[in-house]
Amino acid sequence: MMKYREAGVDIDGAQQTVKGLKRLARATLRPGAMGEIGGFGGLFQVPAGYREPVMVAGADGVGTKLLVAFLMDKHDTVGIDCVAMNADDVAVTGAEPLFFLDYLAVGKLDPGRVEAIVAGVAEGCRQAGCALIGGETAQLPGLYQEGHYDLAGFCVGVVERSSIIDGAKIAPGDVLVGLASSGLHSNGYSLARRALLDMGGFAVGDYVAELGRTLGEELLEPTRIYARTLVEMARQLPLLGAAHITGGGITDNLPRVLPPGTAARVDRSAWPVPPVFELIARVGQVDREEMYRVFNMGIGMVLVVPATEAQRCVDWAAGNGTPAYILGEIIPGSPGVRYG
Repeated sequence: MMKYREAGVDIDGAQQTVKGLKRLARATLRPGAMGEIGGFGGLFQVPAGYREPVMVAGADGVGTKLLVAFLMDKHDTVGIDCVAMNADDVAVTGAEPLFFLDYLAVGKLDPGRVEAIVAGVAEGCRQAGCALIGGETAQLPGLYQEGHYDLAGFCVGVVERSSIIDGAKIAPGDVLVGLASSGLHSNGYSLARRALLDMGGFAVGDYVAELGRTLGEELLEPTRIYARTLVEMARQLPLLGAAHITGGGITDNLPRVLPPGTAARVDRSAWPVPPVFELIARVGQVDREEMYRVFNMGIGMVLVVPATEAQRCVDWAAGNGTPAYILGEIIPGSPGVRYG
């Protein structure tokens, strides 16, 4: 008689793997989390104290950064990236991330690899302050190449209706504050791989002097998670708007939070651009405007604050471990970015 295992799906292995994942999930629990991984749905109680709670949800994946993880055979950090892409999207509204679910699809179950991936997810949840309350590990034989997988996530947060950060009050004269990125984060990897691996002939194990480490180590640097910083800063400072700088760079993401009649003037000399971006531009022959539309260029989050609060915002972020820079200001005009 044919067994499911012979078709490529290991049910028994999956059950054993879930037991290990429960331990990782328990380490992320926070007030409101109910039950544990293994049920049909994750449970979470809306925190008390909100008069008009608004739920904020986000979904995203890691993208082709995973191909670098495959080349490196290193899988314990991409889960951090997955949480970051979701939790930071939620947090730009002023919402506190509450819980997270992951979706991991594999061709063939490798329990050790799955545990490493979910350990990264759990670490990301700890950094973001949200609970890992469930998810799905799907075995899909025949859909993925040997050793390949895909990883996506879903995050839900909550914010008081009166405290939502939506950019509506942004006006000319307000100031842009940029929070430093940790590198490429999880965007632009198709172009980065094309430039560095194909055109440049680099291997992920090559030591690159201007980076101070191997190329693979640079490319797998986990995405910086801003969620806790944003939530706490919103309690301390009048944040008028926030833009998560992901695919599309500052060029496409910052206008998403600008109201009609306003534009952003950004001084490109206001912050240090990490060397990896200069390397991609030089080796891949990518022009400057394209670089700023594909990559974060060293700024992972842009905040809009009143001019009187700009330096306090920079100092507060730096004091809490995130380098920050005054990037420019809001000016009259149609929504867009004017670089100087």
